[in-house]
Amino acid sequence: MAEQELMEKIVSLCKRRGFVFPGSDIYGGLSNSWDYGPLGVELKNNIKQLWWKRFVQSREDVVGLDAALIMNPKVWEASGHVATFSDPLVECKKCHQRFRADHHLEAIHKWVISPNEFPKEKDLPEDIKGLLICSVSDPVHLRQHDLGPAKQFNLMFKTFIGPSEDQTSVAYFRPETAQAMFVQFKNVLDTTRRKLPFGIAQQGKAFRNEITPGNFIFRTREFEQMEIEYFIPVPTVDADWNEYFELWRQDILSWITRDLGLSMEHIHELEVPREDLAHYSKRTMDFEYHFPFGVKELYGLAYRTDFDLKNHERASGQELKYTDPETGEKTVPHVIEPTWGVDRTFLAVLCEHYKEQIDGENKRVYLSLPPKLAPYKCAVFPLLKNKPELVAKAKEIYSQLASHDSLLPVAWDDRGNVGKRYYSQDEIGTPFCITVDFDTLENDTVTVRDRDTAEQVRVNLDELVNYLNEKING
Repeated sequence: MAEQELMEKIVSLCKRRGFVFPGSDIYGGLSNSWDYGPLGVELKNNIKQLWWKRFVQSREDVVGLDAALIMNPKVWEASGHVATFSDPLVECKKCHQRFRADHHLEAIHKWVISPNEFPKEKDLPEDIKGLLICSVSDPVHLRQHDLGPAKQFNLMFKTFIGPSEDQTSVAYFRPETAQAMFVQFKNVLDTTRRKLPFGIAQQGKAFRNEITPGNFIFRTREFEQMEIEYFIPVPTVDADWNEYFELWRQDILSWITRDLGLSMEHIHELEVPREDLAHYSKRTMDFEYHFPFGVKELYGLAYRTDFDLKNHERASGQELKYTDPETGEKTVPHVIEPTWGVDRTFLAVLCEHYKEQIDGENKRVYLSLPPKLAPYKCAVFPLLKNKPELVAKAKEIYSQLASHDSLLPVAWDDRGNVGKRYYSQDEIGTPFCITVDFDTLENDTVTVRDRDTAEQVRVNLDELVNYLNEKING
């Protein structure tokens, strides 16, 4: 299917089935605000829990942190965010829309009828290079933009602490989760007695006042991150830190393919050019995914050197060094930072696993989600909902499965006929459907249907939990 059509179908499925709703919907919404519905919050939590288990609980060298959303504003001064965390902004004098000044050519190529009707990049004035098209999707309007000069726009959300709203009470919602892990480095080190190399991990919300958010949940002003700051000994040669960098690169790729089930055909590794590196980075690699709207960043991997710890040590006056337990030598560790976007992971998983199967005039839509990520692991229903004995037996089986820790959550579905229930569960990604019929009453067996193959097998009730566990966790 066409990529634009795929995106429209995914957005429609998300609202129709309860994955993602427009924020503040009954009041007309709020620009680029989204709420995760009953199924969406399950999928999102499954992603975060799987990540936490793999990268924190299953490793001896990583510990967790859950820090406040609002920190002392001096943190953001020391980190460089107050001075440098900005995007170039330009305003159209005709429609008064404001845009980022670094997506211009993409917009031109999308909307201009003929490439000969617009100047080439080298011929564009500096103050409009990178102009993003405004909300008026009209090539003529694009060509007639009357733009003011580009200005730097700081992306941090400003707020005030306390009853007064003056400069002394200014604070910011965090634009990233990383800084708390640097600020709490000494406390974590003192309480855990970890030896280098070790990491601090955090999941949580971050806020950026994006000039041009969009593409559904891909770029939003409120989003969630999963990050690790991995502290390593001071390298003597580049090969020292490159070794850790490569290990994390392999871990990210394994997460992408093994845990999320994304195809490497849709993944592109981008070595960020030196001139485009963030102020703290000596090397950054982006892991991009081929979304329906283009190849865009999914994850990042950066070598931050000792930039952050040194800056916070200097600004706070507090020592943020690591003491070697064998030599007593004090050093400021360097940092490798792998970063995962939760919302972008959510969207990539939906894009990857949305399937349509055409059989003559019939079309089946299903999400081929890895069972560990699926909102429901299985669904239970009676063959006929007007037969009390079938309903009672199905309820009994449902209750047993729902109370079993390894299988939560389990869906109950008695709407319509069995075929419609299969269709509904397929569309939300439920891996297995369990039907209770009259044979169940006679021999304690149920029909288990596989979502991806639509194949059905009979399973004894006393073997059902083990069967499902093997399929889900195997």
